[in-house]
Amino acid sequence: MSPEPESLILKMLRDMRAEMGDMRAELSDVRENMATKADLTREVTGVRSELKSLAADFASDLLVMRKETSDQVAGLRRAVMEYHTSVIGHGIIISELEARVRRVEQHLDLPALDLR
Repeated sequence: MSPEPESLILKMLRDMRAEMGDMRAELSDVRENMATKADLTREVTGVRSELKSLAADFASDLLVMRKETSDQVAGLRRAVMEYHTSVIGHGIIISELEARVRRVEQHLDLPALDLR
């Protein structure tokens, strides 16, 4: 056996050993930075708590918005009712004026103007 193949094999083994040492160091770094099951459980619990808080805030905001909307609708109904009452009042006044004009036309024997 010649010394050349042995040194080549020894060199390859030494390279493999060095690479394995680097891999072990990287693996220990990964283990140090990796989250544990307890860490994940704490995070999930925190997220659930935040979601419940957000849901409560949303429900509260929704109730406030619903009340504001119902108040606005009530105000709008009131305004429409007042407008409707006013328009009906004007309609009555116009009807009374038309009746008086017809009576004046009849009294003066004037022909009626058909504007329609």
